[in-house]
Amino acid sequence: MTLSERLAEYVRACFSGLWLQSHEHDDAIQEIARLCRDRNWSFASWDVDRGLGRTGGAAEAALAGTADPLAAIRAAGSIAPDDGAAVLVLRNFHRFLGSAEIVQAIDTQLAAGKQNRTTLIILSPVVQIPPELERQFTVVEHELPGRDQLEAIARAIATEPGELPEGEGLSAALDAAAGMTRMEAENAFSLALVRETRLAPHVIWELKTQGLKKSGLLELHRGGESFADLGASRLSNSSAPGRCDDDRPGRARVACCSWAFPGRESRRSRKPSGTSWACPRSSSTWGA
Repeated sequence: MTLSERLAEYVRACFSGLWLQSHEHDDAIQEIARLCRDRNWSFASWDVDRGLGRTGGAAEAALAGTADPLAAIRAAGSIAPDDGAAVLVLRNFHRFLGSAEIVQAIDTQLAAGKQNRTTLIILSPVVQIPPELERQFTVVEHELPGRDQLEAIARAIATEPGELPEGEGLSAALDAAAGMTRMEAENAFSLALVRETRLAPHVIWELKTQGLKKSGLLELHRGGESFADLGASRLSNSSAPGRCDDDRPGRARVACCSWAFPGRESRRSRKPSGTSWACPRSSSTWGA
């Protein structure tokens, strides 16, 4: 189900508060505006830089005095039509929810929205709902682009002969771009064209690695190892650092894996085995 289809259901069901978690605000707003236009619903969006803009006909006009977040909430009633629904999108509004006045104004508007069919949508990359409002908001996630959408982006960027790989090459590029936003994918594809004159997967992986480093929780390693390498060769006890076989008579042969966390000693896991095998060491770096 697309974002438009889910939002259409909530608006038709008179949900007055939606929390839209998204890292692609422009795309989300465009999709919501298109939905409202198709359904003949009133639509307005607000952010602290441009204030409140209401889309009507050809252009979006800023309404005077609505750069104030409290005024933007109170203006929600003014966009509600006599017949039909209205949608007000508040961009990055989670930054203002530490104010008691704003929390109370939202609470008042959510109650009024049930009567005049006005839906308040907070557009934010994170979900940080104050306790006073958490039962009044429904969280909706704006999903990242799927494989078909990534392929459409790739075909729109790689338009010259030889730039767009086919078969396994295209599949590898799309695999590398999986989990990226639309803008991240566009940037990665464009960089690959500049650097390699084609959609080279290793360039896309490089940008994805940088994205993971921003979180501080994961580090991405691309190695040449495969599952076929595990247990493929018999190693002696002296050459296998992860081996802890016990060859004493009457003892079951075991193999072990070693792992370690930062600041803690290495630990071992022993497992009986009918044949000798070695387990590679692995380590993970965990952020706070």
